[in-house]
Amino acid sequence: MVRRLTEHSVLTFDCYGTLIDWESGIWEALQPLLAGDTPGCPEREDAIKLFNRYEADQQAATPTLSYPGVLERVHRSLAGHLDLQTTVSLDHAFGSSVPSWPAFPDSSAALRLLAEHFDLVILSNVDRAGFAASNALLGVEFDAVYTAEDIGSYKPDLTNFEYMIEHVATDLGHGRAEILHTAQSIRHDHIPARSMGLDNAWIDRSRLSETAVSGLPATDHTFFTLAEMAAAVTAEPSL
Repeated sequence: MVRRLTEHSVLTFDCYGTLIDWESGIWEALQPLLAGDTPGCPEREDAIKLFNRYEADQQAATPTLSYPGVLERVHRSLAGHLDLQTTVSLDHAFGSSVPSWPAFPDSSAALRLLAEHFDLVILSNVDRAGFAASNALLGVEFDAVYTAEDIGSYKPDLTNFEYMIEHVATDLGHGRAEILHTAQSIRHDHIPARSMGLDNAWIDRSRLSETAVSGLPATDHTFFTLAEMAAAVTAEPSL
C-alpha cells in the first residue's frame, strides 16, 4: 500500500535533473566545442545521450575522481568521438561549468514549501564546491548534504545509498522507513533506491511515464514538476 507523502519525515533529493537543469547547463557548456555549427555535430538530444554514456563510463572507471575531473575527461572523450579539436583550456572550462547550470524555475519555491513539512537532504554526484554553487541558486538550507566527494563513489553505486541511509539516521535521527527519495533519474536514483527498500517520488520532468518506455522501476508517487509535489503535500489532510 502506497504511503501518503506526509507519512515521511525526510526527503532525500537528487539535485541535477531534479532541482538543477543540468541538460541545459551541459548543452550550453558544450557550445565552445561545437562552435561554428561544424557539419556532423549532434543536436541537443543526441549530445546529451553521448554525454550520459561517457559520464557513466568515466564515473565507473574513476569513482574517486572529482566531478570537475570527470567532466574534463568526458569533454575530451566527446571531442574525440565527434572528431572535434579540444584544448586543455576548453576541457577545464567544461569541467568548471557546474556553477553556471540553471535551477528549474519551480525549484526554490517548492523547496521552501517542502521544508515546512520535511527535513531536506541532498545525495548528489557532484563535489561539495559544485553543489554549494548550485545551492546558492536554490536559496534553501538543506539539513544534510552528501556528495560523491564525501562517499568516494558515484550513483548508481549502492554504496552512495547505504552511506545516505546510515548518515540520515546518525545525523538527523531518521530511519529508512521515514525517507522518501525524490529524484528524476531512473538509472542513477530510482533503480538503486528501490533495491534498497526506499519509498520514492519520481519528478518526471521529461514525462517518460506518459510513454511506452519499458523497464521502469516501481514508484510510489509521480509528479511532472517539484511544484506539483509541493502542492500535493500541502493538499494532504492532517493526520
